[in-house]
Amino acid sequence: MKIKVINPNTTWEMTKGIENAAKSVARQDTEIIAVSPEMGPASIESFYDEYLSIPGVLEEVRKGEEEGINAYIIACYGDPGLQAAREVTKAPVIGIAEASMYMASILAARFSVVTVIPRIKTMLDELVAGYGMQHRVVKVRTTPLSVLDIEKDPEAAMEMLKEEGRRAVKEDDAEAILLGCAGMAELANELEKELEVPVIDGVVAAVKFAEAIVELGKTTSKLKTYKSPERKEFAGLLKHYGSLGDN
Repeated sequence: MKIKVINPNTTWEMTKGIENAAKSVARQDTEIIAVSPEMGPASIESFYDEYLSIPGVLEEVRKGEEEGINAYIIACYGDPGLQAAREVTKAPVIGIAEASMYMASILAARFSVVTVIPRIKTMLDELVAGYGMQHRVVKVRTTPLSVLDIEKDPEAAMEMLKEEGRRAVKEDDAEAILLGCAGMAELANELEKELEVPVIDGVVAAVKFAEAIVELGKTTSKLKTYKSPERKEFAGLLKHYGSLGDN
């Protein structure tokens, strides 16, 4: 099967790390295709960044329909464009935040998210609420790390994540830790050894969910909510997006 992993930002160094994490858990017969859109922000750390990344995500899904892709993963912890992407393909589309929360809820009763800079806390609080996970996510913990800091100095990033992870276990009574940035994907295993609780990276969780769903032969429901968007005229920079819809 072919799984397309879309890093919604345009920083290829980060995309490569995401690709490595995805390939580390994929089956031998699973082809991982990791991409960044041609347009979008270098990193996603605000509502502004997130919303402007969505056209690039949808374009990569559109391309995937011509590439024989069996499943898509949106590799940003805000899950930008997830619902819209499900409208333009029958293939399953999985957001890494959604995948990490679903997996954690099987492994632990209560868990905390450890993420990047403080300004995204409200974004993630709203995401948690949207997934109905307020009773399981005890706290969203931020760090001074920007998204690109993780690539620039992974050792410093690891130390910050260890420190915040320890606080989550001790102060939040968290029984698992979710890594709230796709750029943290390659740090999960070392953190788990240090913290001695499950540490879940959404990229690898999403890969395993995608493989299972494809293997079961399940596709996105097109009955109502996620049916293809109606074809209509779009203007300006978004002109060609109208062609994604049905006739």
